[in-house]
Amino acid sequence: MSDLIVNEAIKIRRILIVRYGEVALKGMNKPYFERILRDRIRNALKKLDSEHKTIVETDAGLIVVRGEGEILPADEKAMIAQITRVFGVATVSPAICLYDREIAAISDAATGYLRDRLNEWRAALPKALAEVPAEKQPPMTFKIAGKRSDKTYPLESMNIAAQVGSDILDVLGPAVKVDVHDPDVILTVHLRQREVFLFDEKVAGFGGLPLGTNGKGMVLLSGGIDSPVAAWLMAKRGMTIEAVHFHSYPYTSGRAREKVEELAGILAGYCGSFDMHVINLLPAQEQIAAHCAEELMTILVRRFMVVVAERVANLTKCDMMITGENLGQVASQTAEALVCTDAAAKMPVMRPLIALDKTDIIEKAKEIGTFEKSIEPYEDCCTVFLPKHPATRPHIDQILEAEANIPDLEALIESLVASRETVRIRPL
Repeated sequence: MSDLIVNEAIKIRRILIVRYGEVALKGMNKPYFERILRDRIRNALKKLDSEHKTIVETDAGLIVVRGEGEILPADEKAMIAQITRVFGVATVSPAICLYDREIAAISDAATGYLRDRLNEWRAALPKALAEVPAEKQPPMTFKIAGKRSDKTYPLESMNIAAQVGSDILDVLGPAVKVDVHDPDVILTVHLRQREVFLFDEKVAGFGGLPLGTNGKGMVLLSGGIDSPVAAWLMAKRGMTIEAVHFHSYPYTSGRAREKVEELAGILAGYCGSFDMHVINLLPAQEQIAAHCAEELMTILVRRFMVVVAERVANLTKCDMMITGENLGQVASQTAEALVCTDAAAKMPVMRPLIALDKTDIIEKAKEIGTFEKSIEPYEDCCTVFLPKHPATRPHIDQILEAEANIPDLEALIESLVASRETVRIRPL
């Protein structure tokens, strides 16, 4: 049953058709996922529509975005850009919605649509061709793709396509011609129960699941390339996030922290506003350096981060932790080192980048807009007290023995948790 509310006085309007991927496979839970996705789309469009005229509704397996009248309430391209950043969205099509289903009305609307595309196509021609008289310019090729959801309609899909295509040729004449194999424009005519959709473009979204449908995770967010990508990937699976960031002031600068807050702001553009807990790890690093073997410094510091982050995660009701670790990338990310790290945690540690090549991670960072900020050259707490020859194959017994040498270990952990500063991160 469609939720779409139609004003019968409006015969044609601009709309956006939003399609989802995995949400369609959710069976009995599908209405829940659809509702969350609609809410996320509405929220993403709020800053473009101060008067709240955007209507987002489910309509027979699609989500339709429209305004109260014939046109959209904000700039169409800007709206599409916002919607495609919403996790769960597969594609978006700018479209015309026609409420007259007579074939003559459909042909008229399709002809007008294609005439607009013809003008755009001619404007994009090389200068030499653009200066040629219109009657001597090469024709724009097109194809009509008919789709009939309402099986009671008297014309089948192929007949709809053939009739509309023939009517377009009658009006636009030699300026256009049909090419069913490699056309310049493929115009879809989708006949539905109450209306007809006309569109020729599908803008890709990121897919995934709507944010907020899959628990909450605490990401250990550094200023590097990997952890922002890891957080983004988990958010794409529907998980809301919080973050904990460790620094080593005064060995690391205030500008290094600002960089991480800016990185988090880029993530918030996808994930919505979230809390980031900022903790100075230097007291723990100094104790480890004073009481433990140098080659174990890296893995011991990493375990401290995990323990402290887990305590904060428990306080903020997170279900798991998220890290940007990648198998074998550095000394703390060998198989043996990761085993020792996990032994420090009780809640699950998600590592979505664990088997990716570095080049793949970099490409994703560029795609989501975090790469340029991540490579800014500011200090990271992991570079403080860095051993010359870190252990790459630590054993858990060796690590536990080293930690036993740290005085008042539990008090140190609790003091780090208590010292956290919580910053509200909002989209940049």
